[in-house]
Amino acid sequence: MTALVIGASAAGLSTVEALRRKGYRDTITVLDAEPHLPYDRPPLSKQFLAGVWDFGRTRLRPDTMLSALDAEFVLGDSAVALDVERRTVHTAAGRELRADAIVVATGLRARVLPGLGELRGVHVLRTVDDATALRKGLVEASRVVVVGDGVLGAEIAATTRMLGLSVTMAGPQSAPLESQFGPMVAGLLAELHAAEGVELRLGTAVTGMTAVDGLVSGVRLEDGEVVPADLVVVALGAAPATEWLAGSGLELDNGLVCDSRCRAADGIYAAGDVARWHHAGLDSLLRLENRTNATEQAACVAANIVGEAQSYTPVPYFWTDQFATKIQAYGLPSAAAEVAVAEGHLENRRFVVHYRRSGEVVAVLGCNMPKQTRLHREHLVRAWAASGDPIENLSGEGFR
Repeated sequence: MTALVIGASAAGLSTVEALRRKGYRDTITVLDAEPHLPYDRPPLSKQFLAGVWDFGRTRLRPDTMLSALDAEFVLGDSAVALDVERRTVHTAAGRELRADAIVVATGLRARVLPGLGELRGVHVLRTVDDATALRKGLVEASRVVVVGDGVLGAEIAATTRMLGLSVTMAGPQSAPLESQFGPMVAGLLAELHAAEGVELRLGTAVTGMTAVDGLVSGVRLEDGEVVPADLVVVALGAAPATEWLAGSGLELDNGLVCDSRCRAADGIYAAGDVARWHHAGLDSLLRLENRTNATEQAACVAANIVGEAQSYTPVPYFWTDQFATKIQAYGLPSAAAEVAVAEGHLENRRFVVHYRRSGEVVAVLGCNMPKQTRLHREHLVRAWAASGDPIENLSGEGFR
């Protein structure tokens, strides 16, 4: 039984490794549009962008470990269509790759502002090539504007500011990550960035950019202000890379829709950022964009490929590093939940908060208290257990 993994991502590589650990000895092929062997994305907005790491340190595995997997990596060629019935993937270079089991691990594509054309000095950050181009641009830049107030925008703003550049963060939310964390935690993040010298232009949308001779010169805000810039990073989030699946007959709705076993159709699976699967414990569709999920979901996919019939019901986990602050969250925090401090103090940015809905804990979030945050995770686990939801974590941290 052959396997084909579309995407040499963390999720794609983890699928291959999990299959081999489970004794799968048949042919495995990995297809990716990028020319690079698997690398890690979280460092791109931090260590790599700051110049602390080179590309080699972002590599997920050395060549010796990749060779030991005995998988064929077909790089620099993108998937353009999928024949579900024949389980065949067609590529831009004209290849036809057939397999008994196909895993879609194509991840995300960066969203861009429309109408910018080939304006120089405007960057996105999704791939290592994006990060390399941005890092080169920062060497000659002095005034940087980050368009986006989500996690990626906040991380880029923090890294860029630590390089000593003038940085402005612009976005429609009143504080960074407000829609995800709510006003209390987001307000503290806004204070952190302001204290570190990031200029905040939040609460107003970006409507366009100005340019001189094809080079960006500023960012125009909805209120009419033009923020000067000689380099702009557009960090407006990302969308699941599913365009190539149009016409395949698979359900595409904010990702590739799958059942509780991460299966989109017979012999077709998805893992990582692109997968929107039915979380049996929460009884709802869920799509997670984080490194931990990519690894754990891949393990579940591999288990199902080899016939172990395993549902994927993790406790969602998220983290972000901004300046010297580390934020970790378990569960599903939201701005609509009630938030209360469970340990520590907001004033010194060392705390754990609980998010509650109808009196039940739905998420815990910690700031600069990693050990305590992990302990408070058990409040969430117990709350879900009391409701009868089968929650587990494939790394062994959870329960059934």
